[in-house]
Amino acid sequence: MLDPAFVATLCSKLNADFIDVRIQRYYSELVVLDNGVVRELSSSYINGVGVRVVVNGSVGYSSTNSLEKDDVVEAAVRAYKIAKAISGKSISVQLYERPTVKARAVSSYVIDPENVDPSEKVELLKDMHREISTVPGVVSSVLRFGYERDRRYYVSSSGDSVEYEVRMVGVSAALVSYVDGVYESLRDHESNVAGWEFIKGINWRDWASTRARLVIETAKAPRVEPGKYDAVLDNDMVGLMLHEAFGHATEGDIVLAGGSVLYGRLGQVVASELVSIVDEGVVEGGAYVPFDDEGTPKRKTYTVRRGVLEGFLHSLATARALRGEPTGNARVMNYRDPLLVRQTNTYMEPGDWGVEEMIRDMRRGLYVRGRGASGGEVNPLTGAFTFTSGPSYIVENGEPVRLVKGVMLSGLILETLRRVDAVGKDFTVRTSVFGGCGKSGQTVRVGDGGPHVRVREITIGGG
Repeated sequence: MLDPAFVATLCSKLNADFIDVRIQRYYSELVVLDNGVVRELSSSYINGVGVRVVVNGSVGYSSTNSLEKDDVVEAAVRAYKIAKAISGKSISVQLYERPTVKARAVSSYVIDPENVDPSEKVELLKDMHREISTVPGVVSSVLRFGYERDRRYYVSSSGDSVEYEVRMVGVSAALVSYVDGVYESLRDHESNVAGWEFIKGINWRDWASTRARLVIETAKAPRVEPGKYDAVLDNDMVGLMLHEAFGHATEGDIVLAGGSVLYGRLGQVVASELVSIVDEGVVEGGAYVPFDDEGTPKRKTYTVRRGVLEGFLHSLATARALRGEPTGNARVMNYRDPLLVRQTNTYMEPGDWGVEEMIRDMRRGLYVRGRGASGGEVNPLTGAFTFTSGPSYIVENGEPVRLVKGVMLSGLILETLRRVDAVGKDFTVRTSVFGGCGKSGQTVRVGDGGPHVRVREITIGGG
């Protein structure tokens, strides 16, 4: 294993300003059951080293899938030559000088999924498929089991030595129903930073049956008339909206490029005083990011506190350029990739409303659910967003009375956050082993969530 002294010596020999090295050992498993047939049962490994070299404000990247020191030196030399070649032809990059970090962290687990026989993972999905098959009208089911172990080691010429390892496991379902000439689809998953004990702790037959019945009922459900509605958004919907419509606008590289609706607004009111938004690396139910890929500890970062924009998410470079402090948000998908500023777990802090109290007080409107949401579009520059929810409910006389198909929510995120007039005291954050956040061709694991939230007069399409 490389150490900081080796990297510091290499930096001196190359006459570079700074060198850091990212070592990754990644293992994953995937089982896919397509309508009762095993379509995939696979495992994969990724091992390699990525090197960044800074020379007179120019940055070069190179990588190798060998962990041998001679090959790492060759990669460093290539990165040095790249940095020299673009000197004077690229934006000058200066890094924030933070204290040296030496630390190690491992996510908790009880039963290592790698020690569980593959046949048990297949049988888990087959049990779920048998349960789904008992529900008339479900015409397709694709079930997946996923697992990953990601070990990362970071060393720098400044003396940093940081290592962390995370295990994540989960199950997902993609269902299609056909009822009275109408097709309906529903996707859902459960994932956690844990071991096989998480899988054993859930009754997956009941889980599958509940989703199968929901996709049938949704096929029969009406669409909502478009218009402006008061709406209570559930935990998943709040997390999706915060991550996509607001969180990306807080990423320092987007702010620095002038692509954020939040540019120049630090210290200004951007939301209701009930709203506090956090990015945090380790949260129950969320992704596990104790350090970023620059070795910076991921601290709890308020981007909004009581409605006021307090800060952005930063790497060492954006913190220096925007006169902030590193927040531990420099991340890469794998060792081959260049650093980007990325979210970790984005959530709204809870308030003091009960969920039923919030809905009852609303009287008429919508209870918008995020499970089964199919994504949307966001423009970080303007804050404009369009999202499609999962199956939701019409609220009449303070009660959810009728299931409706997923609705389309649209608007401007800052206007929407200002219209928040109630924040629940419940709190949930979720992550996924099957996907994450995409940016510039890289996907990283993230989490999002919060409490239930009520928004007045949000624009709703028919879904």
